[in-house]
Formats: sequence, C-alpha cells, structure tokens
Amino acid sequence: MNLSRLLAERAANDQPLRIALIGCGKFATMYLTQARLTPGIHVVGIADLDLGRARKNLGAAGWPQAQFSAPTIDAALASGGTCLSENASTLINTQALDVVIEATGAPRAGIRHCREAIAAGHHIVMVNVEADVLAGPLLAQEAAQAGVIYSLAWGDQPALICEHVDWARSCGFEVTAAGKGTRYLPDYHSLTPDNVWNVLREYLDFDDPGSINLQMFNSFLDGSKSAIEMTAVCNATGLMPQDAGLQFPPASRFELADVCKPRTDGGSLTRHGTTEVVSSLTRAGKTVPHHLAMGTFVVVKAGSDYARQCLREYHMLPDKTGNYGALYRPTHMIGLELGVSIASVALRDEPTGQPVCFSSDVVATAKRELKAKEILDGEGGHCVFGQQMPADRALSARALPLGLSGGVRLTRNVAKGQILCHDDVELDHTDEAVRAREAMVQAFSPLQSENGASLDDTGERIPR
Repeated sequence: MNLSRLLAERAANDQPLRIALIGCGKFATMYLTQARLTPGIHVVGIADLDLGRARKNLGAAGWPQAQFSAPTIDAALASGGTCLSENASTLINTQALDVVIEATGAPRAGIRHCREAIAAGHHIVMVNVEADVLAGPLLAQEAAQAGVIYSLAWGDQPALICEHVDWARSCGFEVTAAGKGTRYLPDYHSLTPDNVWNVLREYLDFDDPGSINLQMFNSFLDGSKSAIEMTAVCNATGLMPQDAGLQFPPASRFELADVCKPRTDGGSLTRHGTTEVVSSLTRAGKTVPHHLAMGTFVVVKAGSDYARQCLREYHMLPDKTGNYGALYRPTHMIGLELGVSIASVALRDEPTGQPVCFSSDVVATAKRELKAKEILDGEGGHCVFGQQMPADRALSARALPLGLSGGVRLTRNVAKGQILCHDDVELDHTDEAVRAREAMVQAFSPLQSENGASLDDTGERIPR
C-alpha cells in the first residue's frame, strides 16, 4: 500500500484532500481524532443538526477550539481551519471539496446527501449503511455515471469483510462464508430502547444511559445492524444470504471453519457462498471462549489436496476435515480507520467496497403485536427489527424494507414475528427515499422477466 506516501506528497505540495463531514456522532468523532493527525487531510466543514454536540465531540477528539472556529466555509478554505454548520447542503455544494463523508445514520438523509455530493462532483464515503442497503446499488451507479466514486467506509465491518472476500477470490479461493462476530441471544430480537440498557450495562463501560443513543445501540443487539451489514456485504460481493437469514451460531475464532460451512459437510450453513454472524454467547447465555464479538472473518474451501495440506501447514484454522480454512481479523476500529477510504477514493480512484448488485435485503419484522394506525419508529425502536433475506424472496413477498419503517403508519394489525409488507403501511411515494428505493428495485431487481420487465409481486407473507 502507498496511501500514506501519497497523502504526504499532498501535504508537501500544500494540496491536502478537502473533506466535508455530514453528521458528528460516534463514528465521525473517532475519525476526527485521527484526521487532525493525518498529513494531507483538511476537514473543511462539519455539518450537524446539533452543533453543541458537535463541539463537545470535537473537544473529546482532541481538537482545540480555534481549529473549528472558522466563521464561514470560505474562511475555512483560506485558513486551513474548519467551519461548523447546521446546513449540510451548503457544505456539500462547496466546489473545492474532494470527498464527502455521510455519517448521519438516517437512510432518507443519507440518500439526499449522497445525491447532492454526486451532483456537486464529489466522491462519497457512505458510513450510512442504512442508506446503502436501501438504495446503494442505484447510488453507486449514479456516482459512476457522474465520474465520481461511491464507497463503503473502511473501519466499519462491511468494508473489512469485503476486503476479506476480495483477498480470498484474488488468491483463487472459493468463498464459503464471510461475516463478523456479535453478541446475540434469540430474546434480543424483542429488545427496545426502554430495556436494552439492562443488557448493555453488562458489558459496556457506560454508567449513564443518557450518555448514549439507546435506539442506535439497540439496533446492534436486536439483530437489525447485523442484517444491515451483511446485506451490504452481499450486495457488494455477490454473496447470497441464507434462505432463513442469519442464524447467529455460537463460535469461537478457532471454530469458524467448522461452524460456518454447509450443513452437508457438518456445519451450520444452508448454502455455500453466503454471509453469517457468529455469536459470542451460547444459547444458554454463557460467554464463548476466544469469541470474535468485534471481529470479521472469511471461510474458504480448498480446491486441491495440496491446498488442503497448506491450510494445515500454515495454521489457517482448518476445519476437522481439512477442506475449509478461516482467516479472521480480531477487531475493527470503526472511525479510527476511515482515513483509508478517503485516501483510496481520492488518490487511487478505488472504493473500499461498493454495491454492485441486489442479492440481499433487510426486511422489517414485528417485535410485538402491532395495531393498525400505530406509527412505526424504525431501526432499533419499539416496533420492528431487521432480518436479512434474499432479495428475490423479499420482493416476491412485497416485504417492507427496514429503511422505510420509520415514521410510517400501519394500515392493519400485524402479529408478533410477522414480516411486514408494503400493504401493511402507508408509504409516501413522493418521498425521495421511497422513490430511490423503487428506482433501485426497478434497475437491479433479481426478479426480471426475459424482456427485462419486473415480475409481479405476489404479496404473500413469509413466516419468520
């Protein structure tokens, strides 16, 4: 790799990469603490609806106040400082920028900001995986047509997993499974922001539930974030979800090749070439020794007797048969690593993961009995959680994407555990996110007739 050298050259020539950051939460704060220490990087502006929070986070990231006190974007460009703004659109439309980082976590806002960046001629690093799984293939296509790059965010697990897959395929391996570790129990699917703290405080170093976004943290535990991230991986690599989605089998980092292989070979997978998330807890709630809760992995299948021999000789964590081997990364550093994406897209014209197909979807599933006229509160909330599902099955069932489940009204009752469909809610078809999703489905749907027209949806419900 030569990214650090290229950044140093930009710094030496007084031509730093000019960055706009949209959203100043946890991920962004982690990036900012490294950005001020990285040669060749100038964060021109930061947009957030809560500037008080942004200033607090910048202080936590080690930024002196003088560094983010530029009164205007033009002043920031002239001085090398940073301008804070509540107006994301004004910042994005600054022509001098090189890269826009979208880190709001809100799918509707993410789609809008991404399209504004593309229209302004800027590369986009999409930290907002929620927006990516809702319409990412379309956004990446629109970016390419405009001559800019749309990229997943290095440091976040989807991009790291995509790199695992690329490594394996570049080495001639057949990818059996790729994924990550997490903390999972089946009961977690029903967690809400009201009771998730009882779980979080068991293992997180937080004393005050008011110090974190409980709905956001809940999405990691109720299964939604895992479904979102594995969908991003599938759509960027062509891997296919399992028919029933993620199963979260308990596994240590040394058991990956035995657990994450097809059932026909003694593993847990329903198919070859898929995604899975392994749990750091047994179903009885005991911690798995040497678990991979913060890490990522890929499992490959050896293609010859000699390759199988090498898997053993070089300790590539083979399964008991010797046919499969695993490679893992024990952790991910989230925003601390985001600079890799920024440098890669701006200096090498190469994304660190990018959606290229629509093989996977994330569908909204009822956490409890839902009543007609209720307003759903989306990812990590009180009403629904996300399940990964093959895109063709989701489309055939007219399943409601998780990314469209926030702020919509139910038209009828939905039973606990039932996957919601489009007819269960009132969707605003003039909404930009809804229209982007419809356009993405039209362009990338795996349900296509021979003449390219989309096949009719059945409306059939899918049991959990």
